[in-house]
Amino acid sequence: MTIWTPTLADGGPRYRRIAEAMAEAIGRGDLSPGEKLPPQRQLADRLGVTVGTITRAYAEAQRHGWVESRVGSGTYVRRAAEDEPVPFFRAGQPAGDGVIDISMSLPPPHPLRALGLKRALEGITASPEALQDATEYQHEAGSETQRARIAAWQGSLGLPDDPSRLLITQGGQHGIHLVAHALAQPGDLVAADALTYPGFVCAAQQAHLRPMAVPMDADGLDVAALARLCARQPPRLLYTTPDLNNPTGARLSEARRERLVALAREHDIWLIEDAVQYLPEAERGTPLIDLAPERTLHIFSTSKVLAGGLRIGSLTVPEQLQERLCSALRSQSWMVPPLMVEAACRWMEDPDSRELLRWQIDELAARRRLALERLAAYGPLCREGSSLIWLPLPSGRRSSEVQALLARRGVKVSTPEPFCMGSEPAPQAVRLCLGPAETRETLARALTIVDELLCEPPSSPWQTL
Repeated sequence: MTIWTPTLADGGPRYRRIAEAMAEAIGRGDLSPGEKLPPQRQLADRLGVTVGTITRAYAEAQRHGWVESRVGSGTYVRRAAEDEPVPFFRAGQPAGDGVIDISMSLPPPHPLRALGLKRALEGITASPEALQDATEYQHEAGSETQRARIAAWQGSLGLPDDPSRLLITQGGQHGIHLVAHALAQPGDLVAADALTYPGFVCAAQQAHLRPMAVPMDADGLDVAALARLCARQPPRLLYTTPDLNNPTGARLSEARRERLVALAREHDIWLIEDAVQYLPEAERGTPLIDLAPERTLHIFSTSKVLAGGLRIGSLTVPEQLQERLCSALRSQSWMVPPLMVEAACRWMEDPDSRELLRWQIDELAARRRLALERLAAYGPLCREGSSLIWLPLPSGRRSSEVQALLARRGVKVSTPEPFCMGSEPAPQAVRLCLGPAETRETLARALTIVDELLCEPPSSPWQTL
């Protein structure tokens, strides 16, 4: 039995701080797999807390899989299988006192995420050639070999697979910034769906570009409305997520895709097609880059398929723009770190990455069914294959109020305001994400809390005359 006496961090319930100290000790190796933990009363005396606090701490650690209880024997650090990741690494799980964060668009947690990265890094450290390559400068777009490997992976997902047109980026957001700064000048007009990804809104602001919000409906961006706006002044570029609008989940119809491409050619508009919000191939429409390869820049990344922390993505561009975009990348960061690119490539090529994606598709489908059932009374919108729920609020409810009330009850959601392009008014709705909850049971608790709140009559405060 180990003589383990933790040093507790400040803040939060003591039982949780003890459990977190236990996880940190396991991660450092201070507590080894199979070691027996101190009896609860003994540890309680050492820390000056009640036995009940230690009981809760051990139960919390067991719930996370860090320890295991053996009847009549005590509590032990869980033995992991040889190829398992560190047990307390759970991608995308926020640290909080019982808060369920379904505000972030993250893939569902699974041990294969940590295991895939672990294997990739071990493979690199075992290869002198890979280590040597990781220490050297590469072409700003990435080495030819790494670009070919990423293109092959994208091709297996039904995405652009021409390595000669592909630049490796530090994630999808980096790709957006590159395009905004390389293809537009301060003061230029840039268009997007009236509700769009906040990362583009932010990038446009930082590049001092003028926003043009294009109306949208259930079929996505309203191309007829865009044509009327173009008649007055066409934008320099248009950003869109045609397969899955973030946050509403709307999909651009095939007819509108064709009209959009024709309009872009007529007015010489660059199209930025963001496909980072991954959907199974059967749930996608015709890519804009297939319809207009000469003016479409396609963005993808590993963040919704493998893990967001990798910060590896791709930007597929028309041939005539390649040098301009390479120059922009070189001026920002010279190149994407070859070590991280190699880790991503090895993970992509790991057979378990395919198994992980198959599991993720099935898991999100199950979570989607759960959410649509629990929230059926409110008309939730969620596409097949999507991890986003767009929830219109009942009459009398305001999104900011609902967000604040849910936060008090331990659930974090997103309001529409960050997604508004320019000064567009925000609808009264909230966005929920199916991915980040640790389990379906956790997600079900969050959905129940949302349902219970919306079943209550709205408050009617009045503070002005």
